[in-house]
Amino acid sequence: MSAVPAVRNGAQALVDALLIHGADTGFCVPGESYLAVLDALYDVRERFKLIVCRQEGGAAYMADAYGKLTGKPGICFVTRGPGAANASVGLHTAFQDSSPMILFIGQVARDALEREAFQELDYRRMFGQLAKWVAQIDNARRIPEFLSHAFHIATSGRPGPVVLALPEDMLNDPCDVAQPQPYRRIAAAPPPAAMAELHSRLCQAKRPVMIVGGRGWTTQACADLQQFAEQWQLPVSCAFRYQDLFDHSHPNYIGDVGLGINPKLKARLQEADLVITVGARLGESTTNGYVLFDIPRPAQTLVHVHAGAEELGRVYAADLPINSGYPEFFAAALNLQPPASLPWGDNVPGNRQIYLDWSEPGRVPGAVQMGDIMCWLRERLPADAIVTNGAGNYAIWLHRFYRYRQFGTQLAPTNGSMGYGVPAAVAAKITQPSRTVVAFAGDGCYMMNGQELATAVKYGASVIFIVVNNGMFGTIRMHQEREYPERVMATSLVNPDFVALAKAYGAHGELVTETGQFAVAFERALTAGKPALIEIQVDPEAITPNTTINQLRGKR
Repeated sequence: MSAVPAVRNGAQALVDALLIHGADTGFCVPGESYLAVLDALYDVRERFKLIVCRQEGGAAYMADAYGKLTGKPGICFVTRGPGAANASVGLHTAFQDSSPMILFIGQVARDALEREAFQELDYRRMFGQLAKWVAQIDNARRIPEFLSHAFHIATSGRPGPVVLALPEDMLNDPCDVAQPQPYRRIAAAPPPAAMAELHSRLCQAKRPVMIVGGRGWTTQACADLQQFAEQWQLPVSCAFRYQDLFDHSHPNYIGDVGLGINPKLKARLQEADLVITVGARLGESTTNGYVLFDIPRPAQTLVHVHAGAEELGRVYAADLPINSGYPEFFAAALNLQPPASLPWGDNVPGNRQIYLDWSEPGRVPGAVQMGDIMCWLRERLPADAIVTNGAGNYAIWLHRFYRYRQFGTQLAPTNGSMGYGVPAAVAAKITQPSRTVVAFAGDGCYMMNGQELATAVKYGASVIFIVVNNGMFGTIRMHQEREYPERVMATSLVNPDFVALAKAYGAHGELVTETGQFAVAFERALTAGKPALIEIQVDPEAITPNTTINQLRGKR
């Protein structure tokens, strides 16, 4: 413990604790319920960057993106009641995405609690299933204790969000308690017996495959994963929206496992005799609605490695469950020596070809071919470019045809949350200003958090925002046409002129109506020296790379 400092108030103690634990950036919408914290942050404004957002949902998404990018908890401050409710969308995303995050909520004064005071809510009940831990700090002297616990729990095991409510009057109470040491990530390591069993099962396998996913990875862990895959000649697939864990240009990469899975990859997984899953929860999206593998016991031998012990055996009963952090697991796995010959080694090129064929686009209706645009981007963007997206059918083109080559380059919500891509990209550019950042959004997706373009302009975050405009909520329309053909209801949109809107914000704007216009528009956006938006108008018939709306109607 550090020496007891001079008397200060709770807000100052909280800010001191943030700095001790290595926090350097926070995202907020200001509120009167935590004015004392804002005042304390004023004194450390050279050491802690506070990003003011335009809506609490955007601020929470930015904190989530920061957590994904850095591995440190993303810090978010919002006010009570409506502010907390708005932030809940980012909290849900962080929980399902396993992103480390701490959400601070201003609360009513302690003497007003349980009276339904102005904007009062009980956040323990409100967020009980949306966070790893929800608490209220009623005693300023316990702030260092609560903050230490919050940082530890957000980053240890399966990472995730923490919520701390801050009664307004508590923040002004005197606080002379000492601060703890900076938090340290806590992770389990694989037992030697489990690694010996893994080695035995690998040596007995004929058709093994790996699935990797989840949060809690590092650059070194990804490098160790690649080396392990090379040593054992293992085909590697990535779980839904964790595609940046393995280089897509590597000969062992065979595709992503999630919504819209390559049918040949699905067959390959179901034909496997050994599935080694590291980090992926094997949730609904990754398992195609829990049908990819049998429940509770898959037909394949299943080795399931996860940092959160509670995820092991939750849905699928693994033959070998291993509770371990992923850096720790692969550091140990590299000590496993393969036999002189591997019976599946000759199959690696065929597995790879499955992916290569799937990631080459065909033709779709309209003058804009999104597949061709993705192929151009995968050649043009640097390997460390950060690409973000929200939810919608437009993301199918990105996930299928773009190729991620480096860890920390994909920011996308596994919970399918619309509106994520824009604020995530703003946070990414502020956090990593030297890297190219490109945000994808559908027209419906963009309008949910497009106001954060103002945040990008304010902070000079030169993101390139790409709005794929088909005039509808495309994913819902796809389901609607399949289930209730030609009975269109509640899915069509009337949109603004996105280029004019971008310019009104002070950003650069470009319009693309045919494929050949994109490259030049993108280069102009890249050199604009400020945030830029490219609107791509696509044919509504091109609902997916494989089908059209008319074809969906005909399949009924």
